[in-house]
Amino acid sequence: MKNKQKKSKSQIGKLHPRNPHSGRYDFASLCKSCPELTAFVKPNRKGDDTIDFTDANAVITLNKAILSRYYDIKVWNIPDGYLCPPIPGRADYIHYLADLLSGRSKGIFPTGKRIKVLDIGTGASCIYPIIGSRTYGWKFIGTEIDPVSLKSARTIVESNSGLNKLVRIIRQKENSMFKGIIREQDRFDLSLCNPPFHTSQAEAEAGNQRKWKNLGKDTPESKRNFGGRDSELWFPGGEIAFIKQMINESAKFRAQVCWFTSLVSKGEHVLPLKNILTKSGAVQIRIVKMEQGQKTGRFIAWSFLTAEQQETFNS
Repeated sequence: MKNKQKKSKSQIGKLHPRNPHSGRYDFASLCKSCPELTAFVKPNRKGDDTIDFTDANAVITLNKAILSRYYDIKVWNIPDGYLCPPIPGRADYIHYLADLLSGRSKGIFPTGKRIKVLDIGTGASCIYPIIGSRTYGWKFIGTEIDPVSLKSARTIVESNSGLNKLVRIIRQKENSMFKGIIREQDRFDLSLCNPPFHTSQAEAEAGNQRKWKNLGKDTPESKRNFGGRDSELWFPGGEIAFIKQMINESAKFRAQVCWFTSLVSKGEHVLPLKNILTKSGAVQIRIVKMEQGQKTGRFIAWSFLTAEQQETFNS
């Protein structure tokens, strides 16, 4: 793996330049990597190959094919009712995080197991550790409070060659994000998180129904492709409350993590979060936008270290 690769600039309206999932899915190569996908592939009205994205089994199988083709993951599944991640968008977060780290090394993004990353709420899919370790060789600790997700993520790590050398999944205490996870001797280059963004179970269910309505479908009994358990979808006070707790806890580990980061689903949440960060004593705050077709995503990054201190940070 080469360590000196120049950072590319993002392209408006497109996935990150290093993201291999730009453009239409190459179903021929995906079916070759995962033959069971063939049963779900059919031509659309224009004659292009596609799958029925309202079919949970089709979406799960597509993910299996993508992970096999691009990340050498041969054993992967998620329990019924748990979130099925859209891999192109998840990969974008990882690639932009690599760009964030490149600021410490004159635009060269770092690779190898010397880079240590903490994934808060890794989920049953273990998706961020998979993409980050397979793409950049980073070393991950994934945390999880849900016992089913914990078991699923561990099974994925243990079932795929070489993954257990770079990824470790540990139980996270409820009502705690960093305490009990980051030990006195630990140093992390990054923390990342895909937080629950609904404020209640009712709001989460309403959002799920809207997705199905937009697709012109009734909500089916099996909703796995738009699924998710309570801890994945909602938190009292919603996204701002969750990230605020993360910010407050992060201040106690200010010297042990170079960059704390979290996805932010709604643009209107950025300003109040920046105000919370300023009050917390963060000395660097970044908002990184991710253009994904018609959708704009973003994550917020903060550090209690100056740029000069980051240059000498050693994880």
